[in-house]
Formats: sequence, structure tokens, C-alpha cells
Amino acid sequence: MEENQPKTGKFALTYGLILGGVSVIYAYMLYSMDMHYQGGASVMLISLGLSLAALIFAMIQFKKENNGFMSFGQGLKIGVGVCLIGGIIGIVFNQIMANVIDPEMMSKAMVYQRDQLMETTALTVDQIDKQMEMGKKFQTTSMQILFGLIISVVLGFLLSLIPALVLKKQEVLD
Repeated sequence: MEENQPKTGKFALTYGLILGGVSVIYAYMLYSMDMHYQGGASVMLISLGLSLAALIFAMIQFKKENNGFMSFGQGLKIGVGVCLIGGIIGIVFNQIMANVIDPEMMSKAMVYQRDQLMETTALTVDQIDKQMEMGKKFQTTSMQILFGLIISVVLGFLLSLIPALVLKKQEVLD
């Protein structure tokens, strides 16, 4: 039985690629509606939902191919892997978006954030300007890639905890 056990990496890669493709389509859809620089709760919730769906499908498929068995650790590996692969694809597309498709994306985002802060906070214009200046330090390509990778792994871990617990089924060895 042990020699026929499917590899978690195969499922992480397959469903990570699917998640990445769906995320690129979603990001391009946002771009076509000129919403790609705005973010917000609804955009984040949809992205989280897509990630959660991909890792749950990956775990279910792994479990099916493994005769109905999956350990908690295997579930975590699959979930983190799916989110990492999907995240890498999303990061690459985001860099293409910011540097090729819409080179003004970051400045649009800064103006949008500034306007939001002006409307929703009691900060002074000077305080907002200082906050925006500090935010520019995190807009470099290397920082975006670093934070994107960290967020993908942490998010994958957190999103995988409950599905891995619910779907786990240990094989009883005699």
C-alpha cells in the first residue's frame, strides 16, 4: 500500500496552477473594470474564497486517490503548496500588471488610498502625507515579492488548518 501512495506535491502543483490561473483571470477582470488598484474587503474575501476552494478540492482529490486516507500533515502540505504555487503565479502577474500592462497602477493606488484616508479618518493632511511616504518604502518590487510569498505561505497554512482537520482520516495499521 505504501508504495502506491500519491504524492502531496502533485496535488499542490495541479491545484496551485488552477488557483493561479483563476487568480489571473480575476485580477484581469478587476483591471478591465478599473478596480485593480483599489483592493477592499470584497476583493479580499473573493480571493480568500478562491484559495480555500482550491485547497479543499486538492485535499479531497488526494484523499480519493489515497483510498480515502489523508493525514493532517498531508492536508497542511497540500494546502500550503496550493497557496504557494497560486501565490507565485499571482505575484508574477501582479509584476506584469504593475510594470507592463498598467505602469501607473501604484500611483493610482496611492491616490486612491490617500483619498480614502482623507474621507474615513481624522488624520491631518500632514499625517496622511507622512503615512503615504512610509508606504512607498514597501512598494519596491523586492518587497512586493517578499511580502507576497510570506502572505501566500501563512495564508495557505491558516486556510488549511480546518479543512485538514475535518478531512483527515488516518489509516489503521495492524
